[in-house]
Amino acid sequence: MPYAESAVRVLIATVFLAAAVGKVRSRRSFAAFTASLGRLDVLPGAVTRATAVAVVVAEWLVCSLVLMPWTRLAGVGLALAAALLVVFSITITCVVARGTRAVCRCFGSGSRDPLGVRHIVRNVLLAGVAACAAGMSLLREAAPVEPWALALSALAGLLVGGCVAAFDMIVELFRPVRPAPSPPSGSPPQPGR
Repeated sequence: MPYAESAVRVLIATVFLAAAVGKVRSRRSFAAFTASLGRLDVLPGAVTRATAVAVVVAEWLVCSLVLMPWTRLAGVGLALAAALLVVFSITITCVVARGTRAVCRCFGSGSRDPLGVRHIVRNVLLAGVAACAAGMSLLREAAPVEPWALALSALAGLLVGGCVAAFDMIVELFRPVRPAPSPPSGSPPQPGR
């Protein structure tokens, strides 16, 4: 099963890298993420910024560990990813259950969608996959692998991870387009119409 484990390692690295980069790509992105944590109303205001920094550091740590060539160290990174995803899921569940309409800043400031059940499901599924791969990494002995199969599994992980990271944008593509409001009657015609 080293190929499935490899695919999951790349998938988790892709998701966590996209999340970390999205949050720190600019001061504005990090400020939007920090402010969104405050709007979740699950933390005292005094620790919001420290929590935002800790989340980003943990995301970078997961990326670093899961891509290590040493199987056991990668397993620790996968276990950390699973734990973080469980914490994220519990937090989002509390926010959704209270009816708070906080915007998801999971991947930086680009999203406009409020946290919802799909975010919980995404994180629970990722946590389960990461936990299974962590178990495989920590329990199995190193075995010879075919480089082409390893590359193919890594590519599959990259593609799935990219889709997970872009999930909110993909959902946005399939939403119906709202028609533009018509001008009030008696208004002069707009140029170019």
